[in-house]
Amino acid sequence: MPVVESQDAPPPAGPPPRLLDLGLRLAGAIIVVVAGVLTGVLELLLSTVRVGGQLIGVSALLAVGANIALSWFAHEAVGRRWAVALPAVPWFALMAVAAVRTSEGDLLLAGDNWVGLAMIVAGAMTFAVMGFRQILAPPPALGG
Repeated sequence: MPVVESQDAPPPAGPPPRLLDLGLRLAGAIIVVVAGVLTGVLELLLSTVRVGGQLIGVSALLAVGANIALSWFAHEAVGRRWAVALPAVPWFALMAVAAVRTSEGDLLLAGDNWVGLAMIVAGAMTFAVMGFRQILAPPPALGG
């Protein structure tokens, strides 16, 4: 009795095509940059939150958690150690712009707001630690 093989056999599993891989890495990089801006804006908005007339440090906690997540996702999505800079650069730029008074006298991040200052320090230290961890990480094993 002859055995007939199906002509609709799935292709062998293997690495994704190079162009698809590059496109996914680029999409991940764009998502991380936009997310860095969005979390920075959210943290700035939450830096003035008060409960019972007192400032609460929710934006500093958000800065730490969000920056850890963004750094991890940047490395996973882009696949490079330098990818931690993708969310960090727009985040730092946004914080620098928020600390400068406009010609109209507006200021997003005042020097007398301890939460805003704690947010900047905590967020910057988080990005620094995550970047340092990537530098010290052993190179990935070849051939898995």
